[in-house]
Amino acid sequence: MMQKYWRRLHLFATLTLATFSLIFSSITASQTITWPLEQRTPFNVKTQQAQALAYLPLTTAQKPWHLCALVPHLKDAYWIGIDYGLIHHAKTLGISLDLFEAGSYYHQEKQLEQLKTCMQGNYDAILLGAVSPDLLAQFTLPLSKPVIALVNRLNSNQVQTHIGVNWYQMGLTAGQFIKANAKATHPNKTASLALLAGPENLGGTDWVEQGIRQALEGSQVSISAIQHADNNRNLYRDQLQMLLKAQQPDYILGSAVAIESAISTLKQKGLSQQVKLVSSYLSPAILRGIKRQKVLYSNDDLVVLQGKLAIDIAVKQLEGAKEFGDIGPAIIARTPSNALSTLTFSLAAADFYPLYQVRPIVH
Repeated sequence: MMQKYWRRLHLFATLTLATFSLIFSSITASQTITWPLEQRTPFNVKTQQAQALAYLPLTTAQKPWHLCALVPHLKDAYWIGIDYGLIHHAKTLGISLDLFEAGSYYHQEKQLEQLKTCMQGNYDAILLGAVSPDLLAQFTLPLSKPVIALVNRLNSNQVQTHIGVNWYQMGLTAGQFIKANAKATHPNKTASLALLAGPENLGGTDWVEQGIRQALEGSQVSISAIQHADNNRNLYRDQLQMLLKAQQPDYILGSAVAIESAISTLKQKGLSQQVKLVSSYLSPAILRGIKRQKVLYSNDDLVVLQGKLAIDIAVKQLEGAKEFGDIGPAIIARTPSNALSTLTFSLAAADFYPLYQVRPIVH
């Protein structure tokens, strides 16, 4: 009798456990977090079509892969945000990561040496934030490991995955905002726009400028000045002083570092109400400027998400996935009306400082 009782109890417990497992699995599946991305085609061209994509990231890696990441610099919030995403997701997946910075967009030889080190070293794949679109044309070694373009455009038939946004679209989006704003606020006059661009023809600056020009075609906004410089606050401050001696533009559009400098420079000269500021990408200082209505607009291309995605896709390719083409987040337009909306993927945590290495925790 007791034997039958225990058999029935065991069967009941087994069925109950199986039921709870199914319920838990169902809840877990329904709560799976996807990343909001877009897939862009054709690959590596200026004008692309984008298709929304709910991307399912990995939660662990099959092996403790060792990745190398090369970036132009870690001098501003943009690349610090990329670094934050890289570091965070490498820890999540339990893989190793070494990051090297060239120090400037003008340090091509240094980045080529770093690339050589990674190609010859104990790395499984390389994430390359190139200082120049044609960097690989100057690289003399064969690409014996997978190379993924990180953020910046990379012109090479051997690289078929690019993580980031379309920089032409970044310029187009910002330019379209200025066009619409000028039409609303300067309906009867031509408005002037000064561009404080980054390094000339490096990174994505050439496509950004082309996107801006395209957006302003047929509008009442004219580009009155274009100045190029490395992403350095002091250089931008000097450029602003020279610019404002020569003219008083209605709009200034530039990198976050340039616009951060412009906020204080315009305040010193009493021009904060006369000159409107637009940033090509987001930073903590630009976000504060938007909240305080010192900055009219900024693109937000979710740099933290880009960093996480780069790690995830590198691991997926190492584990057998095909190349992913052009993939990354959609650009968000930040204005005072949405400055406080979700910023999880936009900026590094306030207490984060640049890190260059991740090693998996051994239990």
